[in-house]
Amino acid sequence: MRKFSKLFAAATTMVAAAALLAGTVTTASAAPNDPPKGITPQYYDIVGVGSDTTTPLIDQISENYNATVKKHNVNHPWLFSWDAVPPGSHSSAPTTIKPKAGCPVTTRPNGSTAGWEALAMNTKDGTTGHFCIDFSRSSGARNPLAPKAGSGGIAWVTFAKDAVTWATRRASKGGSNAPASLTKAQLIGIFTCKTTNWSQVGGKAGAIKVYLPQQGSGTLATWEKFMGITTVGSCVSQAPEENEGQYAGFNNPNAVFIYSIGDYVAQTYHSAACGVKPKAGQNLFGCNQTDFLQVNDISGIAPMTSAKVPTINPKFPADFFRTLYNVVRWTAATKDHIPGVLEPMFSATGFLCKNPIARTDITDYGFINTPTCGSLS
Repeated sequence: MRKFSKLFAAATTMVAAAALLAGTVTTASAAPNDPPKGITPQYYDIVGVGSDTTTPLIDQISENYNATVKKHNVNHPWLFSWDAVPPGSHSSAPTTIKPKAGCPVTTRPNGSTAGWEALAMNTKDGTTGHFCIDFSRSSGARNPLAPKAGSGGIAWVTFAKDAVTWATRRASKGGSNAPASLTKAQLIGIFTCKTTNWSQVGGKAGAIKVYLPQQGSGTLATWEKFMGITTVGSCVSQAPEENEGQYAGFNNPNAVFIYSIGDYVAQTYHSAACGVKPKAGQNLFGCNQTDFLQVNDISGIAPMTSAKVPTINPKFPADFFRTLYNVVRWTAATKDHIPGVLEPMFSATGFLCKNPIARTDITDYGFINTPTCGSLS
């Protein structure tokens, strides 16, 4: 979960003191940013889990949104977003969290699928009857196995756009046997394990080593849809966490992975090195995990613009763009079917869709603002 910046430090201190007096503060996860020591989300706060791709951005959104809450109480909740993995970790090994005060300890939802599954469980605290998880982050579209939008179901709420491409070892780390560009058909051959050597697609001879993110990843589900994959092939390893290039297996001229272009832009051009405090103008959350990897062209089109500080290339093949979402419980109580407590954040007129700071956050974290923000599926 995101840490509080100096902007929010005074408010945090006051809440911590009040909570201590009330006897409600518990010790949270031992992870450095999960949440500040002595601060536990209260039963009325808004808590989210899920996608790794959008973790840093929603951390930043929560930071900025909470700074607008002048008096934190049951009528004015804070927004909290538990990270997909403990801050500072690059492992997909399971860990646990306590989402809110009074809620049971649970496995940390890592990925879009784990996020909506945790939301759909409708777990409540043991005292007030409030839900322990109020929304989930998703970098993938509605899962066909998810409860349908309607009474008792859940809904995917659009907030931004992203694109995904393939990645290989960068030249400064020793280079790759892959060619500089691949077509969609060539990528399908590689990721379905039918193409097994880079020489088959115009590269240097070398047995291709295919990597994909962990099961349940929204980026994985997106790429499987792009590639027409229904079952991951025997040539694929799913050891790495999504959108990170530090995995040792990537230090190989034959390795190939996938990467959110938005995350790559944010990490490379807006973030500090991992373990280093961000400088003025850098993103507060996330760090540059690209390490061994570079993102590559599809059909000769670069994934990023050529600007000094690039963005996702709007000319990149349309087949590789995707929508980013926050998943909420569907309700009949509002016109847009977003729960009333979440409308100030996620609706078409809410903070995430209309506030200039939030719109800037979306671009600073590498993604694209969309006019369909706040729409449901």
